[in-house]
Amino acid sequence: MQAVAVRDRAAGVEGMSLTEVPYPHLAENDVIVRVHAAGFTPGELAWPGTWTDRAGRDRTPSVPGHELSGVVAELGYGTTGLSVGQRVFGLADWTRDGSLAEYTAVEARNLAPLPADVDHTAAAALPISGLTAWQALFDHGRLTAGQTVLVHGVAGGVGSIAVQLAREAGARVIGTGRAGDRETAVGLGVDAFVDLQADRLEGVGEVDLVLDVIGGEVQERSAALVRAGGTLVTIASPPEVRPRDGRAVFFVVEPDRARLVDLVQRLRDGRLKPIVGEVRALAEAPAAFAPGRHARGKTIIRITDGG
Repeated sequence: MQAVAVRDRAAGVEGMSLTEVPYPHLAENDVIVRVHAAGFTPGELAWPGTWTDRAGRDRTPSVPGHELSGVVAELGYGTTGLSVGQRVFGLADWTRDGSLAEYTAVEARNLAPLPADVDHTAAAALPISGLTAWQALFDHGRLTAGQTVLVHGVAGGVGSIAVQLAREAGARVIGTGRAGDRETAVGLGVDAFVDLQADRLEGVGEVDLVLDVIGGEVQERSAALVRAGGTLVTIASPPEVRPRDGRAVFFVVEPDRARLVDLVQRLRDGRLKPIVGEVRALAEAPAAFAPGRHARGKTIIRITDGG
């Protein structure tokens, strides 16, 4: 089958190419998904799981991408709750070949049913961004109505969904980004927007929660904005500077079938709309990983048409 594989860690993006790879192994409690659309995280090539399996053994060449939407092609021994031919979406495992392939093996528990009226492209934009935003805001950030949340990267996949979820929860939302992101931020309904290249971040005042997707200096400056009892939640890197009288949480998103079901229902109801930026063919996936790209929303790789 065809997939985008990366063969050399040192080569990075330059080592990615469209190639023939073996059909995935179907383990117990797995399903094989015929992938229709896939998402990825630009920083994946820096993740240890991209290069080694759970036992720490080298697994190159490896297939990146961990978000997918498609149709169940096969069921592994012991798999329950899904059926062959069923539309599904969810997360591929971190330490196994991912979703930038015609077929992917996934643990059944990491997938949720996909309603017939939801397009695969929209569904592939939900798993990491939607689950990350929810877990950051509510599981780790404990956001409640009336609080103020500062969301960095408001025009990106995680940030744009976080704004929508926070607003529905009754929070006041301050979004950050580049100058070109202002219109997107306003369209999402932020109460205020900060251009990180031109505006003074400290001008936003104290906030109850910071959702950081950037790290570095922005993360450090944001920690000082968290009011007593508040929280800095980051997916960028473990924080070196913590709020003086608050909490700091670094986390990696976890699969959650029940929450995926909730998120896709919000999409169907019109309460949630993931921002899909570019939609590229599988052969164009390596170019989408190029460092320094500032993509609006989520870039989706379209692999199979129909269904």
